Amino acid sequence: MTQAPNANLEQTQAYELTQQIQQQLNNVVIGQPEVVNQVLIGLLAGGHILIEGVPGLGKTLLVRSLAKTFNGHFSRIQFTPDLMPTDITGHALFNMQSREFEIRKGPVFTNLLLADEINRAPAKTQAALLEVMQEKQVTIEGDSFAVSAPFMVLATQNPIEQEGTYPLPEAELDRFMMKVFINYPAADQELAMVAKLSAPSKEDYLAQVKSILTAEAVINLQHLTNQVTTDTSVLDYAVRIVRTTRDWPGISRGAGPRASLFIVQAAKANALLNSRNFITPDDIKTLALPILRHRVLLSADRELEGVTADQALAELLAQVDAPRQ
Repeated sequence: MTQAPNANLEQTQAYELTQQIQQQLNNVVIGQPEVVNQVLIGLLAGGHILIEGVPGLGKTLLVRSLAKTFNGHFSRIQFTPDLMPTDITGHALFNMQSREFEIRKGPVFTNLLLADEINRAPAKTQAALLEVMQEKQVTIEGDSFAVSAPFMVLATQNPIEQEGTYPLPEAELDRFMMKVFINYPAADQELAMVAKLSAPSKEDYLAQVKSILTAEAVINLQHLTNQVTTDTSVLDYAVRIVRTTRDWPGISRGAGPRASLFIVQAAKANALLNSRNFITPDDIKTLALPILRHRVLLSADRELEGVTADQALAELLAQVDAPRQ
């Protein structure tokens, strides 16, 4: 398959490319179409993704496959309690021969960074990602170094194990555009996956992924996403949803203004994935849960009742009037 040109993309061409990416990822990461869709939305919208799920569901394979579709650089960091911030960002090293300090850049200088089990490292190590996630740059010894575009952090955490983990601080959570849940595949999908991997002539999953565009083309897709039309009434709908979280019964802490911006950006990406140059109230409503679920804190009473953030937000969304299309 030929690579896409790096010239400015038309909407039709952009839709075809994103469909090809989705198809390739779904062929490799079997049984996770919603996760694939949300990760691709994050890439088009220039956001970062927090993926929560038990081990063995293909999170690393998904990120490696996505990087391969556009010949992007991929780095993986295994977060552990003894991981230091400089192990992520890099550090200054004294060269004995030149008698000068040299900058050794860390694995954060990549296109797609997989922060595996991010909650296994203490807060000071997690904080090493704060600057690069917001500013797309890293400061080492007082000098700032930009990371390559496109840049995206995909972090994973295990929802079951609590021993030896450190909760992500609010500032870190707020920088993730979406929190995505990855669950077990359906029975028929799991059977198909096992049969495929157990075949005598099985092929490496990653080898099946073809490079269909360039990093520059991804940047053009992001620019095209930004150009999607946003009606004032739909923008107002997104803001009203976020503001309602701040005084909704059962939610003790609501979402901040960044959530409003992220909902609109993600809605633009979703419109592009559906071959539209405008966003709709359905785009907003569809993406509200993954964007808000890690930004709200339930009251103690609701938690004792066993209510989840998704359930509380679903009740909220049902009460916020959407504009007529």
